[in-house]
Amino acid sequence: MARHGRLPRSRPVLVVLTSVLIVAAVVVVSGVTVVGVALTKLHSSIKTVAIESDIEGPPPDIGAMPGGFTILLVGSDTRLDQGGLGGPDDGDNLNDVNILLHVSHDHTSAVAVSLPRDLIVPVPQCTSPTTGSKLSALSAAPINTTLYRGGLSCVVDTVTALTGIDIQFAGLITFRGVVELSNAVGGVPVCTTAPIVDRRSGLDLPTAGEHMLQGEQALAFLRTRHGVGDGSDLGRISSQQVFLSSLVRTLRSSDTLGDLRTVYEIATVATRNMVLSQNFSRLDTLAAIALAIKDIPLDRVVFVQYPVANAPFDVNRVVPISSAARALDQHIVDDEPFVLGPDSLRAGAVPDPDAPPSPTSSAPASTPGPSETGPDDGTGTPVPSSTIDTIPGLKGQTAADRTCSEAN
Repeated sequence: MARHGRLPRSRPVLVVLTSVLIVAAVVVVSGVTVVGVALTKLHSSIKTVAIESDIEGPPPDIGAMPGGFTILLVGSDTRLDQGGLGGPDDGDNLNDVNILLHVSHDHTSAVAVSLPRDLIVPVPQCTSPTTGSKLSALSAAPINTTLYRGGLSCVVDTVTALTGIDIQFAGLITFRGVVELSNAVGGVPVCTTAPIVDRRSGLDLPTAGEHMLQGEQALAFLRTRHGVGDGSDLGRISSQQVFLSSLVRTLRSSDTLGDLRTVYEIATVATRNMVLSQNFSRLDTLAAIALAIKDIPLDRVVFVQYPVANAPFDVNRVVPISSAARALDQHIVDDEPFVLGPDSLRAGAVPDPDAPPSPTSSAPASTPGPSETGPDDGTGTPVPSSTIDTIPGLKGQTAADRTCSEAN
């Protein structure tokens, strides 16, 4: 069995920070009349970078972002200035996590697509972030080399060329941010089917059941590959989705968003540990994005893996499954909702046997999907689930689905 990305040292897997950005924006909305000085401090700590696809024009008013939009969230494995996390710095700066978040035009659904780090893709011409020179296009290269090659803008251009999806915003984070984020939210509860002790990542979960992960153990859980599923990098994506769905539920809970001090702490972590595209960094833009997605039901926040198969020329690489990948890309481009099939959970994730029935979804945990009615058609009229497409072979889960990581 292929073990994708088997390298001399383990590369990190990083959590998508859609919810962190939402929470940061909540601070903006609530703080306009409360803590102006604190907001100025937040804004001054945001680091920015230019991307060619950055939207132009005036920022939105403080109101929901109009229409649909797409954000690319990238996790770097750099060891530079990480306080020793992951080992010594060797000069690498690879984008080992790439998650494309699309919010529908009617703001009733969202999909987060994980693109595997070992996915072989064409790379367009990019500009070196260190020398400013133009770098020739490549016919095929691992997607996780594009950050090192041409910075965040190169990652954006590569994903756009692969999927045909316009990307309006982009953000980058290192794993120091994962550690601080998990501490700021007070931990993220995840469950495992058995003990997982992985010396390579540093994960030490000596018992089965639920664990409250924060700090370096949260990072280790996201990095572990050998302890879960089939031991591959693709299996590790399942653990990401277990963690992410729990993180979204945690952030959406009244205990988190109802505590302004916690909200501000999370926002501070986000701004201190992220690099954002220029228009994405505006506090009013973040607020508009927050208002657009804050009420999306959990069962309509879907995490999926980009459809891939083992590359015929290298068992440690993957290539897109053309038919399923095109179907997913086109649904996002056309802003059309879709649901996951009955066997959509990836290897490495199983339904939580102790989970209570979801109040927001009529589907069982192993069958992610919307409730009896889907997103509205733009006129306020719900679309019946029977009219929403299922993309065959697509793997993932919703934020409402309570799942456990399957220890190997």
